[in-house]
Amino acid sequence: MLKNNYLKNQFEIIKNKYPHEKLFHETILKMLKTVDEIMDEHPEYEKHNVVARLLEPERTIQFKVSFVDEFGKTHVNTGYRVQYNSSLGLYKGGIRFHPSVNLDVLKSLAFEQTFKNALTPILMGGAKGGADFDPVGKSDADIMRFSQAYISELYRHIGDNKDVPAGDLGVGAKEVGYMYGYYKKLVNQSDAAFTGKHLSFGGVDGRTTATGYGLAYITNAALNEIANTSYKDKKVVISGSGEVALAAALKISELGGKVVALSNVLGYIYSPNGLDVNYIVSNLKDPNDSLEFYVRHDKEATFDDKFTKIWELPCDIAHPCATQNELGVDGVKALIKNGVKLVGEGANVPTEPEAIAILKEAGVIFIPSKAANAGGVLTSGLEISQNHRFVPYDKEEVDGFLKQSMENIFSNIYETAKTYGKENDLEFGANVYSFTKVAEALIRQGV
Repeated sequence: MLKNNYLKNQFEIIKNKYPHEKLFHETILKMLKTVDEIMDEHPEYEKHNVVARLLEPERTIQFKVSFVDEFGKTHVNTGYRVQYNSSLGLYKGGIRFHPSVNLDVLKSLAFEQTFKNALTPILMGGAKGGADFDPVGKSDADIMRFSQAYISELYRHIGDNKDVPAGDLGVGAKEVGYMYGYYKKLVNQSDAAFTGKHLSFGGVDGRTTATGYGLAYITNAALNEIANTSYKDKKVVISGSGEVALAAALKISELGGKVVALSNVLGYIYSPNGLDVNYIVSNLKDPNDSLEFYVRHDKEATFDDKFTKIWELPCDIAHPCATQNELGVDGVKALIKNGVKLVGEGANVPTEPEAIAILKEAGVIFIPSKAANAGGVLTSGLEISQNHRFVPYDKEEVDGFLKQSMENIFSNIYETAKTYGKENDLEFGANVYSFTKVAEALIRQGV
């Protein structure tokens, strides 16, 4: 598994100390396998015990969140904030509200966020937070009550130049607005303590499409450099129908690609000559609504309620943009059989480790989420800057910065992989580039 004894020992320590955090083990092991290949060139990592220091979050906050709903019933949930690492700058990462939220999930996401942020030109550390609250089916009033209850504890630990949260799964501009509004009342000041805000009070124009657009920009850069081609006339399958998936579909269509399938938990739609993405964006009121309505618009389109079968469709490019670990071994085998040339991750860690190994072995270009979906955090960094300067960026500035930054991220990880004799292994390049950047900052700042 791991060749280096120092790395082996550190991994065993974490497994023994936190035996139930299986997802965290899996997440850190992926990074350690990469670090294992460069340890001989970096003896300073063991000398300064860098890995041990990076396998423990700097701060983990857990708290009770109580609120009374509109019917007078009292509810109790658990809230968290994992402030993982601040070597490069303030803590930055989203807040998610979902029943699956626990410390294992958030430590994994915060670890990934640390290295995703390190790929960007903006100096930010990594964090993640949330609560096991399910906003689905709740009234706006109850979502506001819960958001305010959550922030009534968390406000002590966040703030401008300290920890700047954003939205994530189950947390959009509405929930961010409720939390930021209550935060301002509690601290009696207005600052850049949140990103993902509405444009009316400091949000950046282009934030909602940034992750999807960024995915398209970095994928197009990879196609140009590695395969001497582009999205033009390529068939693209995208899982999901939320913000990231639809923004990616729009930009890919603009770049000449044919988005042939989209999905959600109710099923997928498929049209062999390409979907009318603008029609879907205009008519899909909620990402959780069925996509079956589209078949009435497109005579060639079909709908299947078995959403996992989307990976069995023939395509040149696949973008998993729905959820974590959605693309497994069976899915990638089907994609490879049907001629896929590139898989770029739009969701956070949507491809299982075993599936990634199969893709690489088959020579499929793989762009990991820490690089491919960095567009959101890039524009979050711009939002912090915008709030500090009190003057908004226009949409063209934001998109120009996003495109250039995503192309630079590709160039950095591609060249890093080449330097170590791992040409076209973009996961290796992303891991090495981000790890060495964080490790150097950690060492230079002392213990």
